[in-house]
Amino acid sequence: MSQTRYNNRKTFVNEEEVHDELRSSRDRKQIGQYETPRLRDISDAQRSRLGMKEHIWSHGDKYWKLASRYYNDPQYWWVIAWFNYKPTEAHCKIGDTIQVPFPIDKVVKYYSQ
Repeated sequence: MSQTRYNNRKTFVNEEEVHDELRSSRDRKQIGQYETPRLRDISDAQRSRLGMKEHIWSHGDKYWKLASRYYNDPQYWWVIAWFNYKPTEAHCKIGDTIQVPFPIDKVVKYYSQ
């Protein structure tokens, strides 16, 4: 699948002084960086057209592990985070119900619309 979370994002040249040390360590004058994404919410109608598996968040869980388990591909960790409105694992508490939407190609299509 060629669609990724970076497809609709612009890049820019970051020449901020705060990154001088990073540029120096990489022997670069400038660094290309992706813009911060503006995530769209998935509509109720789109949600209703998806299959769903529920996962109870437990000690040691990581989004990439769930993506690997349910999608056989850890690169789709961001789908689970986006779909649950929990951008990082720090937003999850043990016992939380995490919804894993299916099929992945349809979810990614909804994300990119």
